[in-house]
Amino acid sequence: MSSPTPPVVNAPPAPVAPSRRPGPVVAVALAVGLLLGGGGVGVAWALSGEDAATGGAADDARAACQALDGFAEEDYVVEGARGEIAVNRFAAATVLSASAAAGDTEFKPLAKALREARARHAQTFDMADATVREPLRTARDFCAAL
Repeated sequence: MSSPTPPVVNAPPAPVAPSRRPGPVVAVALAVGLLLGGGGVGVAWALSGEDAATGGAADDARAACQALDGFAEEDYVVEGARGEIAVNRFAAATVLSASAAAGDTEFKPLAKALREARARHAQTFDMADATVREPLRTARDFCAAL
């Protein structure tokens, strides 16, 4: 007896996925787009006529003063949203003043006063302490003259 042989099925070969690699045309188009975009931003910046470092420093100083203006020392230890707002405004004023001072030495007294207030608060844990309030007053006076 002979065993039956199964029929041979000739299946077509599996289709090959087309290559997903971008061609040189796409790479060139991307490079040209980046160059034109960067050039456009550079031209717009140059035509604006403002020195980015000085304008940025003055903007940071004004933002620091605005944060300080909204900062209420008595809320610093309050639980909840009022306390969080106070903590974040004090931190924002400190950081923005440091950024302003880095961009323009004119703003160093503001940064120094806020840095000193932060350091004194870290020692006393009391915003009502005179050693904390004095540099805060100095910073507020600087902001009033800005």
